[in-house]
Amino acid sequence: MRTRKQKTIIALKIIAVFIVLLISVFFLFRDAILKEAIAKTAKRIERDYNSILTVKEASFVGFSGFQLKEIILAPKNADTLFKIQNLKSSINVYKLLTGDIQLGTLEIKNGLIQLIKKGDIKNFDAFLNKDNKESLINERRDYAKFAYRIISKALNLVPTDMRLENLTFKLDDNGKKATIAIQKLVLKNKELETDINIQTNTFTQRWKIKGLADPRNEKADLRFFNIDTGAIKVPYFDERYNLSSSFDSIRLNIQNIDRSGGELHIDGFTSITNLRINHSKIANKDVLIKNARFDYRFLLGSDFISIDSSSTVQFNKIKFHPYVSYDTESDTVYKLKVAIPKMKAQDFISSLPDGLFTNFQGMEAEGSFEYKLDFKFNKNNANDLVFNSNLKKEKLKITKYGEANLNKLNGEFMYRAIIKNVLQRPVFIGASNPNFTPLDQISPYLRKCVLTTEDPSFFSHNGFISEAFKQSIIKNIKTKKFSRGASTISMQLVKNAFLTREKTLSRKLEEILLVYILENNRITSKERMLEVYFNIIEWGPNVYGIGEASQFYFQKRPLDLTLNECLYLARIIPSPRKFMHQFNDQGSLKDFATKQESFLINIMIRRGLLAIDDTIYKSQKLTISGPAKSLIRVRVQDTTAVDSLKVDKEYEF
Repeated sequence: MRTRKQKTIIALKIIAVFIVLLISVFFLFRDAILKEAIAKTAKRIERDYNSILTVKEASFVGFSGFQLKEIILAPKNADTLFKIQNLKSSINVYKLLTGDIQLGTLEIKNGLIQLIKKGDIKNFDAFLNKDNKESLINERRDYAKFAYRIISKALNLVPTDMRLENLTFKLDDNGKKATIAIQKLVLKNKELETDINIQTNTFTQRWKIKGLADPRNEKADLRFFNIDTGAIKVPYFDERYNLSSSFDSIRLNIQNIDRSGGELHIDGFTSITNLRINHSKIANKDVLIKNARFDYRFLLGSDFISIDSSSTVQFNKIKFHPYVSYDTESDTVYKLKVAIPKMKAQDFISSLPDGLFTNFQGMEAEGSFEYKLDFKFNKNNANDLVFNSNLKKEKLKITKYGEANLNKLNGEFMYRAIIKNVLQRPVFIGASNPNFTPLDQISPYLRKCVLTTEDPSFFSHNGFISEAFKQSIIKNIKTKKFSRGASTISMQLVKNAFLTREKTLSRKLEEILLVYILENNRITSKERMLEVYFNIIEWGPNVYGIGEASQFYFQKRPLDLTLNECLYLARIIPSPRKFMHQFNDQGSLKDFATKQESFLINIMIRRGLLAIDDTIYKSQKLTISGPAKSLIRVRVQDTTAVDSLKVDKEYEF
């Protein structure tokens, strides 16, 4: 009888012979098998994506290599998606037996990949169908598992040795063109080097990418820079989004990709030098960040995606730790935390990006500060929003002002509004202007009405109202648009006296910082701020300050204004140039306007700002007797006009 050992040996021999036979059969028929696989793939692509895939020649090379010639993928009734003249590659056989495809080598010669959009027709649209998107969304429930699978598959398709010659990527978005031509790309012994020619409708450049690329150990350290002199310009975005951007160099480093304990960790850093951005929504000039670096740690779990708080963002001398999280464990919750460790105030000011804070140029400060922001938003419970902002200062003091000299509020100065980039007539803020009105010469009714509509807690806050800002965020998120602001009188004053009316990120950031400095350094009193505010804001077309406004509407001094007149003046501050839309064809206030007045009165009575006796004459008709009357007559003749004031402003006090 055969022993157990002999039986095992015989079984192994049989298996070995069977494997040899399979390999022999495979080698005899492998070209036919390859062509059959290509034919099946072509049928599936035609069926699922309405596109035609053709391969002129397909054959195996050596034990694990294959070669394809004249590969073309073209959607029906659209431009060719890609065309490759010659592709040669090898596959890791062991990985193939385990169900994974891992490329060992790759050579491509003379290829074209293009994304074309003509009108509404895109040559790649069929590959972005909704069914694919929905299946991906459902698959992403376990974010760590999904992301790791995608990353692993992508890295397996990056060969350890690669050579690309004359491979061109072309983008044509209805005439907005960008061409990225790789003349030569070589990856050998984990070192990557490539020369790239960039051509758009507006510029031509030559780039170089060089550095470590190790797909098997999941590491990379790559540098992008310009072969020619000057900065690297970012293609396509300038034509598509009117966003001009450039940089001297970029470094991308991936140190670790690891999945353990159900979480995916991705660690590394990226840095950029002399990043220059220009867009009308950001600033009216170039914004320059000289040095920036992001040391990142991305964490993904089964139900969350986050940037860990151990990550660090640094530009110039400013360094902070961000925490960003998207969590779907029970509800969809967004979190943002920012922590700026203690730093010198002067380092902060000198590190602000050029072009983004023009009014701070030349500013000097003493002392130090640290800052923390905590934001949390639950998509299914918007009213539960968390917004906490905390600045801790230590001997912080402004010793020299920049272009915006806040001290001018304490004396007489010339004010000129800028509307749609047009400088308006000069208005002198001071006693030498006959229309200038001291605060004690303004009707108490008007002061109370304006404070109620614009900033009820003006005399108690330090420039900002956290709750108002929080409610503003909630409403803007719910309406999915900017439908409500949180602007205080302090912010309106700074915007009018020192800034333009342009709606840019730069102007808003400058406004916030200037208000903080104004309010927290006791540069001027609240009473003086309110006095300047009343004398500087626009109250009608080419009407500035309450002295001009009281004459323009009522031919009165500000001190003599009645409650009715004060209610009216307070309500038109948000849209003063549209005041005529409040009146009907009889010259009386429309229903929505009278309802707003009643609502305002009730608020003021509840807050103890008005007594019932103050409203005795409320039933009297509001009479416009000044020059504004002629504009109301013109408005009445246009019966098709829209009540734009009613549409533009929702009053919430």
